[in-house]
Amino acid sequence: MRRVAADHLERSQPLAANDSYAARRRPDDGGIRMKQLLATLAIAQACVVAPAIGRPADADPVYPGKAWMKIEDPGAFGWSPSGIAEFRAQLKRTHAESVVAVYQGRVLFEYGDVAHPMLLASVRKSLLSMMYGNYVANGSIKLDATLADLDIDDVGGLSPKEKQATVRDLLRARSGVYHPAANKGDDSEQAPRRDSQVHGTYFLYNNWDFNALGTIFEKQTGQNIYDAFQRDYAKPLQMQDFKRSEQVKERRDDLSIHPASHFHLSARDLARVGWLMLRQGNWEGRQLVPRDWVEDTTRVVTPALDMHPPGLRKGPMGYGYLWWVWDSRWAKGPYEGAYTGRRLRDASGPRQQDRPVAVPRASRNAREVSLRRHALQVNDSASWVSNDSTRVAS
Repeated sequence: MRRVAADHLERSQPLAANDSYAARRRPDDGGIRMKQLLATLAIAQACVVAPAIGRPADADPVYPGKAWMKIEDPGAFGWSPSGIAEFRAQLKRTHAESVVAVYQGRVLFEYGDVAHPMLLASVRKSLLSMMYGNYVANGSIKLDATLADLDIDDVGGLSPKEKQATVRDLLRARSGVYHPAANKGDDSEQAPRRDSQVHGTYFLYNNWDFNALGTIFEKQTGQNIYDAFQRDYAKPLQMQDFKRSEQVKERRDDLSIHPASHFHLSARDLARVGWLMLRQGNWEGRQLVPRDWVEDTTRVVTPALDMHPPGLRKGPMGYGYLWWVWDSRWAKGPYEGAYTGRRLRDASGPRQQDRPVAVPRASRNAREVSLRRHALQVNDSASWVSNDSTRVAS
């Protein structure tokens, strides 16, 4: 994928006195925040990006109602109008179909048809991770339950060894189950032979794990996954374009009885998801995702050096619970604590076949942070949510 140049996306001067990033930046690194973000965001096939924070200091954060409020004068918020115009011009040279940028709870920038729902492939796993939170908290889903405990099987049968994998193993992509999945788009072609790995010990980005997690969610909660999303998130967030009828699973019952639960969401609705994650799962005083779940699921479980296939070890990503997490020497500055719905294969940015998404958050022990970003992937649209100069408790 081609990268969109970010060199002209500097903020106008002078910057606000309370801009903690501006106070620290070197004289020659103007616009570096945008460069770092857009190295991830600026892609031909888009992504959803939003920063996460610790405990927000702003007592009255802005939330969208039935529609997003818009920033009519970006310059008044410290953004360069000419830089935004250049960004728009650069987007026209890509295949991006829609982009939404939200700053401090208001729409700063829109491009393309931001109301058109797009297919969510990789990021549907991150959405599922988010959805698990409430049901783990209330005991409906037990992370240490095994596939045998839950009576999970598949075409041709799983072995006794495979059935020892736990829900936690699947969320970490460490099941050790290499049964064919109902859909492609993973690393299963490089999987070890079946029954060769002990559950919990070997990472592989494997759609069988993710699809079985959808089955487990429905079985343990007694709900259709899309009905649950509509009730738990689409309605409380007042998503404008979510249509229950458009949410359809991909099935290949001859290969696996566990379908792939893809989502269709618009860029402006994904921006609401980003803003929810930025608020640590809280939406206007309602904790829609447990705060501890947001923190725990987006920590590194599998470091980059433990990735499989081995080629991934050269990249910047580790893995949490259905989230790719910036790791090692790349987890610095705005990427410290950052996580994404789609992996990047190297630090310089996505390759042609990648559709990345980034979702960084504040350092856990920081007293004051600047921009941190979270990202969710959608195939041809993007949403970026930002909350500048955020204070967090230590």
